[in-house]
Amino acid sequence: MVVKEVFAGKLVVRKSKFFAHLYKIDNIISDVEEVTKIHNKKYKKAAHHCYAVKCGEESDQRNDGEVGSPGRVLMELLDEYNLDGYMIMISRKFGGIKLGQGGVARAFRDTGRGVIQAYLESNS
Repeated sequence: MVVKEVFAGKLVVRKSKFFAHLYKIDNIISDVEEVTKIHNKKYKKAAHHCYAVKCGEESDQRNDGEVGSPGRVLMELLDEYNLDGYMIMISRKFGGIKLGQGGVARAFRDTGRGVIQAYLESNS
């Protein structure tokens, strides 16, 4: 199956750009691979592509070398909103100003929450 993007958004924090995409998925292994390829191609200049995914009993997350444990932060959002069968991927283009661990975690959380809330509001 081809993954289905259900919502996307962007947040700029101190010149760093965070591009968030929420996907509906069926299979963690093949769908994560496909989404990763999409983001690597779409955001070639992004320093990091971090994600969290839940599908049934399976889950996965990736920090991609980013500080602040963004994979864990994104997984917490999927849990908070009970999003099973979804993947959230955020690609970050570094803006030249270091945010620190807390700032990075906060930026990923805010970006992810914004996309999830916008998606849920559009479907209510």
